[in-house]
Amino acid sequence: MIIELEKECSIEAVSRLMGLSWDEGWGVMGRAVRRGLARKERRIPERIGVDEKSFAKRHKYETLIYDLDRRCVEYVTDGRTEESLAEYYLRFEKEERKEIKVVAMDMWEAYIGATKAHVPDAEKKIVFDKFHVVQYMTKAVDKVRKAENAELSGQGNDWLKNTKWLWLANEENIPQWRRPEFEELKKRDLKVGRAWAIKENLRNFWDCKTKQQAKKFFKKWYWWATHSRLKPVIDAARTLKNHLKNILTYFDHHVTNALGESINSKIEKIKKTACGYRNRDHYKTAIYFHCGGLDLYPKFNP
Repeated sequence: MIIELEKECSIEAVSRLMGLSWDEGWGVMGRAVRRGLARKERRIPERIGVDEKSFAKRHKYETLIYDLDRRCVEYVTDGRTEESLAEYYLRFEKEERKEIKVVAMDMWEAYIGATKAHVPDAEKKIVFDKFHVVQYMTKAVDKVRKAENAELSGQGNDWLKNTKWLWLANEENIPQWRRPEFEELKKRDLKVGRAWAIKENLRNFWDCKTKQQAKKFFKKWYWWATHSRLKPVIDAARTLKNHLKNILTYFDHHVTNALGESINSKIEKIKKTACGYRNRDHYKTAIYFHCGGLDLYPKFNP
């Protein structure tokens, strides 16, 4: 019963409902996770996702490895360095690591380095995740918006006031009640409007049917982006071109790290329920408990 309640409520709430101390509540969760990890089959997933998750302020991170087929967190380790991810890979022999078919990740050099060092034929297996690729362009759009808003505000013009989330959102996610306002903004000759259009067009890249078609699409898109006269957009486009080889591997594997984004959202809810975590071990325990796909329950002999 306590385990079932801890899946739905904070430790503080469960402890209050069940007449436990806070330490006793955490003890139940900790033992459940240790049971689950002990029962877990030793295997390396064929398709894995790698992502980072902030643990606390001041740039403290955890590296999360996902099993994309079983849809769960496979491993959690401190930091987001090359050594952090290598720690996971080195739990397995080289022959076992050959079983990995694809690794979906962002373009973080530490993760790239660890994967190339420890996964055989990594060049063919790394797929830079669609979400993170588009995120580079989204950040560029926001830089253009900030600079243009400052310029317009200095002229007494508030066209871009309170419009940040309109430009950051995908077009289909713009709230219905703000669509007329956004349509009017798009008609104006705004730098951020051009940046947004370039970002939105990039999303069509993943609709290409073949790798060859995707190469042609990117070539045209890259010309547009680098001739936009918008420095943040040009810088982002050049970054993507430098990593194009492993953006194109999507068309070999057709995998994204969407599962990681879904689990990250779940972890954020867990953090909010717990009002944040000060203890790193508790944070890891909670991730395994809620997202690890573990067999948590005690087994009783009849």
